[in-house]
Formats: sequence, structure tokens, C-alpha cells
Amino acid sequence: MKQFDYLVLGSGIAGLSFALKVAPRGRVAIVTKKDRAESNTNYAQGGIAAVTSKEDSFELHVRDTLTAGAGLCKENVVRTIVEEGPARIAELIELGMKFSERDAPAEDGGRELDLGREGGHSKRRILHAKDVTGREIERALLNAASRQPNIEIFENHIAIDLITSQKFGLKDGNRCLGAYVFDKKSGGVETFAAPVTILATGGCGKVYLYTTNPDIATGDGVAMAYRAGASVADMEFVQFHPTCLYHPQAKSFLISEAVRGEGGVLKSLDGVEFMDAYHPLKSLAPRDVVARAIDSEMKKSGAEHVWLDITHKPARFIIERFPNIYQTCLRYGIDITKEPIPVVPAAHYQCGGVVTNVDGETDIAGLYAVGEVACTGLHGANRLASNSLLEALVCAHRAAEKVAAGVPPAVAGGILPPGATSGKMPDATFKIPLWQSGDAHNPDEMVVVSHNWDEIRRLMWDYVSIVRTNKRLARAQKRIANLQEEIHEYYWNFIVTSDLLELRNIATVAELIVRCALMRPESRGLHYNLDYPEANPEWAQRDTVLRKS
Repeated sequence: MKQFDYLVLGSGIAGLSFALKVAPRGRVAIVTKKDRAESNTNYAQGGIAAVTSKEDSFELHVRDTLTAGAGLCKENVVRTIVEEGPARIAELIELGMKFSERDAPAEDGGRELDLGREGGHSKRRILHAKDVTGREIERALLNAASRQPNIEIFENHIAIDLITSQKFGLKDGNRCLGAYVFDKKSGGVETFAAPVTILATGGCGKVYLYTTNPDIATGDGVAMAYRAGASVADMEFVQFHPTCLYHPQAKSFLISEAVRGEGGVLKSLDGVEFMDAYHPLKSLAPRDVVARAIDSEMKKSGAEHVWLDITHKPARFIIERFPNIYQTCLRYGIDITKEPIPVVPAAHYQCGGVVTNVDGETDIAGLYAVGEVACTGLHGANRLASNSLLEALVCAHRAAEKVAAGVPPAVAGGILPPGATSGKMPDATFKIPLWQSGDAHNPDEMVVVSHNWDEIRRLMWDYVSIVRTNKRLARAQKRIANLQEEIHEYYWNFIVTSDLLELRNIATVAELIVRCALMRPESRGLHYNLDYPEANPEWAQRDTVLRKS
């Protein structure tokens, strides 16, 4: 058994930010599925939305967020995150984060932050590091973590399940005691015990056939929390990024919304701009509108993609502003300074998740969730571009403060039992049972895992993507239920592998997405159902909440 004061599952901006905040108070374990830099954060191109210019205001940022969220945002949460954002940005810069700058008047110091604009934003407020913002954030945070002796990072480890008091029959409520974790290199299962566990596991893009997310995004945190008894909400709201590079050799490469923010225009294959017919903001409309528009244009014409054209901008500007996108497209034979980029929508961001307050608290004691895995109420029915990294920073900080004000860290030899009060350590502690594999034997038919994995992702893409119907959702629900029976039997009959664990999780997340979609009899934000094409006022401010019975 490995004992820590804080167990962090995930090594993106949310997990690392929280770890750095609490490390001065105790020992921190960061468990990450691959290497420490592999996270959704690392792939974020656009930037962080925050009010930092004189032309902008908190009120404008709040208004833009509420508008994008289509009536489902929690305004108090939105205001808290927007207003606390600048202070968290300043801390990030102190840690070594280098945002792009531009020339400014001498009276202003000669340099200022280069602020970008993206869809749904009324002002330029996107702080970025060219088009590799996430990579730069990850670098700064990992460098800071490497200097902190209280932080230990466990790479190539994947959490199997949360350990809760309820699981072992303890009374006085449900408390998280840690997690069982699979070591991919040794093939063994380790027990991580901690009085505070934080889910910072990111989203679930890999539940769909086409996604901008890395392979690690299999919805592990949501699935584990749901199995442990936590509430999950609004999973029907999966954001499809409008512009993923369309090329047979390119895997999930995102073309940042900032390209449209800097003047990029969407066109049909015959070169005609089409966004005028869908929204007054044209190519800078909110993501749900743009994704549906592209989907509609492709279905009408039978085309496999549309064009994103920024060739009217100076070549030097394009290369300097988007060096990563330029070089990547060039590798695939596309010179974006001279020819348009072929793009298609792809699953991108999970707006729902584990229900938390703005401090990251779930309804299981000792369990917190921060970042994409959490549903705070900031995003509502549709996330405003570049608000996600902001949410991760602010909520990680607030979660760390909440933890600091609560129950003291673990005592040696065990875990604080439910009902322990702040400042008073118990006489006895509960001993967590170690993982038992029983009579399971090594899997001899891995083709079953790969086939089920592929089937879930294809049926989710075909039946539960940008445009839905009740008939498609019901068909998906039936197929997923059958697959889950197979996966459940396979899980208990064989020794666990990372592929089997991820398959189990995407099946759970797929079930939750479909169930939430069937619960919402309207079209709102990212959930568009042809059987209910209009928003229903009765469902404004109403979440679709699920909890395992």
C-alpha cells in the first residue's frame, strides 16, 4: 500500500495546479496514464480566456459565457471563475509561463500581451503562446512540480476504481479513501491510500470515432466517480470542434479556433462562404453553431470536408502566429499560406461531468474533481472557447484552499474514517483491503476488446454525435447495454489490462451520454435532437443528473 496525503489522478493543468498548491502541506502522489506531459492540456492550441485589457471587462466575459451556455450556465459560478481568473494567470506567469507578446506604445512599457479572439467572444481576451499554449503551460507546471520534493509522479499508471468507505460497508456516509491503480509496466495493481483524492482526468473524446483528443481521453474519471456513487450531470453536451484537419495520414490534429479569430473563413468545396446563412457572427459563431453548419453543408453536398481559408492574410503573419499548424499541415503537403485547409468536425470537449461546486467538491467526502472531468456549471450547454483552462486554474486553486481549511492529512498507518472532525484525529483508522485478482487468468482473446472498443466508438459517432434523433439514441442505448454485458463478464474473468480498463470506462461514459440525451426533450446548445428542434423554456437551468443506485 502506498500512502499519501493527497492523491491526484491526472497530470494536466488541473492536477498539476492542485498538486503545487497543496504540496507544502503534505506528500502528493500524481498518477498519470502515460508520461507526465501526456494530457489534454498539452494539446490545447488556442489559449486561456481572461480579462486583461482595458477594452475588456468582467461583465462582457460573463455575458459571452452565459450566451454560449444557452441558458444552462450557473451565473454565480461564471462570475467567480471570470473574476478570479486574472490572479491565477498572474501566478502562472510567476511559475514561468511565457505568453506571446506584441509591441506596445512606449508609455505602456513597449510590450503587451498579444490577445487573440475566438468564436463567441466579443473582445480580444485569449492569452496564448503562439499556437502551442497547452504545451507551454504543461512545461511551466511540470518544471515547477519537479522542484517540489513533496510531489511524486507515477507514470504509466492507470486508476481502476476509487476506494470508498461504502464499498466496504462502513457507515456515516460515503468517503473516498484512495484508488486501486494498475501499473502498466509491472502488470500489478497497487493500492493508493489518501484522505483527499482529486480527479483531474480530463474528458472522454475517445468515446467517439473521430476526436481531437489524445488516446488517453477515455472518460476514466467520470466512469470511476459514477461507479463510486457520485452524481454525474449534463453528459449529453459533448462539444464537437468544428475544424479538425481532414487528411488520411493525420490523426486527430486540431486546427485552432484562433485561425478563424484571425480572419480564417469557412467555405464549401466550390469556394463559397456559407456561414452567413447560419449566424450573424459568420465564421466566428459559437462552436455548436459552426459544427452543425459544417455538418449540414457536408450532408447537403455529400462532401467529406469543407475548407478553412486564411490565404488572404500575409504569409509571414500566418507562419509567425500559427507555427505549429503551419509546419504540421506542410508535412501533409498543405501550405496554408497558399491553399485552404480541409477540415471536419470532431469530438472535442466534455461539458458535463462529475457534479461539483466551484471548489471542486463532489457529493462523496474526500473526493474532488477539477477541470474537464467536472461539471461546475461554468459551461452550461456549450463551452465558450478557451474557458476550459481558465476553469481548471481557478477551481484547482479553490479546491486546494478548501482542502487546506478542512480535515488534516492522513495519519500514518491508515485513513481518516467517515465522521472525523477537523483538528481531532481518530484513535483507530480503517485498513484498506489490498486488490484481489481471484482466479482471473490472462486474456487470450484480445480481439474481443479491440472489436468492442471499435463498435462503441462507431455507434456513438453514427447515432449520438452532432445531430441526434430519439430512434438513433434508443438504438445506441440497446447496443451499449449488450456490449456492457460482454465487457462486465470479460472484466471479471480476466486479469486487467489498460485496454480492458479503458474499454470498460468508455462503455460507461457512452451509456451516460445516451441516458442524459434521452432525458432532455429539447435542443439546447450542443444537444441537437431533430425530434425536438427547439429549446424548451421549462428545461432552462435544468440539469440531467444521474447517480448509480
